[in-house]
Amino acid sequence: MSNMPTTPTMPPPSTGPVPPTGPPAAPLRMSFDEFLAWEHEGGLVEWVEGKVIFHDMPKERHQDMVLFLGTLLRVFVQFTVSGKVLIAPFIMRLKESKSGREPDVLFVAAAHTHRLTEHYLDGPADLVVEVISDDSVTRDRTRKFQEYQEGGVREYWVIDPRPGRQQADFYVLDETGQYRAVLPTAEGIYHSTVLPGFWLRLAWLWEAHPDLLATLAEVVGTEPLIAALRGATQAAGKEKRTED
Repeated sequence: MSNMPTTPTMPPPSTGPVPPTGPPAAPLRMSFDEFLAWEHEGGLVEWVEGKVIFHDMPKERHQDMVLFLGTLLRVFVQFTVSGKVLIAPFIMRLKESKSGREPDVLFVAAAHTHRLTEHYLDGPADLVVEVISDDSVTRDRTRKFQEYQEGGVREYWVIDPRPGRQQADFYVLDETGQYRAVLPTAEGIYHSTVLPGFWLRLAWLWEAHPDLLATLAEVVGTEPLIAALRGATQAAGKEKRTED
């Protein structure tokens, strides 16, 4: 038998705890003020009844729809000087439902812009648009529907752009504070209640690459749009000459 000492086996070096790769198993709990100050590392999160809710990242079609509707509404609202449009991420706090949601698109009428703070909307938007993703069907059609109804969001659009499931639903609050479905016209056009003069042709929603400028020209009229663009161009030119 050999009397040579054996070399002890060294344990592998410790690398410390492995950071989680997804949302925590148990919901994080914090106050709304703590949620506003919380610096999370990316991802989509909302605050509901003291709990932090994590969501899956949206797909390209979802983002295309949000960008199209958000830009169309934003330009129209700037054109008519009727309020302010914001695109996610921006928190809307509804005290009635104890929630801090991040709607895909929201519109605040000029009479209610005092609700806007630097970090969130303190109270209901006048119009909210939610674009459905695979993981948000129940959230958008049930939970947010109830929250927005109770919170006083006057008009709610639910747009489902997923292939084979394309559907657009529109709701407005009635005199009893309940959502009432509003159908498009026989020509497939929806007229907004809270944004006078704004209308939406449903066929635009299902186009692969809708022409934003042509769409806007249809909504506001070609001549007014050209006049507005000409005025903006002239104002930009005057500003540049002043700087020079």
